[in-house]
Amino acid sequence: MGIATKRGISTDGAHITVLGKKARMLDHVSIGVSDIARSIRFYEKALAPLGMTRLKSYGGTEDMPEHVGFGSGYKPYFWLGRREPIRGYVHIALEAPDRDAVDAFYQAAMAAGGRDNGPPGPRPQYHERYYGAFVLDPDGCNLEAVHHGF
Repeated sequence: MGIATKRGISTDGAHITVLGKKARMLDHVSIGVSDIARSIRFYEKALAPLGMTRLKSYGGTEDMPEHVGFGSGYKPYFWLGRREPIRGYVHIALEAPDRDAVDAFYQAAMAAGGRDNGPPGPRPQYHERYYGAFVLDPDGCNLEAVHHGF
C-alpha cells in the first residue's frame, strides 16, 4: 500500500513516484573494503548472477583503484571503496529477478570465497513470498540476494 501526498509524490516503500515517474528511493550504496583487489574478485563473481557487472573505477591505478562501482546497464549503484571496512552489522540486500538467480548468487558467492550466512530458501518471517540467500563477503558484510515473488 502506497502513501500519497498532495504534491504528486507517492511511495510503496521501495520506490518513489514523482509526477507519474517511478524511481528507486536509494540511488547508490558504498562500503569500505580492506583489500580492494580481493573484494573486486569476490564481487565480480557474486554479483554476475544478478546481472550486475563492474561499470566504473576511479582513483588509484587500474590494478588498484580507490573506488569501484557495480551495477546494471549504464549506472553503478553498489560501490566499493579502498577504506577501513565498517565493523559490526552491515547488511545489503540486492534484488534478484527470480529464485534461480538467488540460488546462482549463493553458489557464485560461496565459490568466490564468501562465507555462508543463510542458504537459499523461503523466509516467511519477512513475508510469504520472500526467498533469499545470505553470504558474508571477505570483510564480513552480510550480502543478500532476495526475490519477493511479486
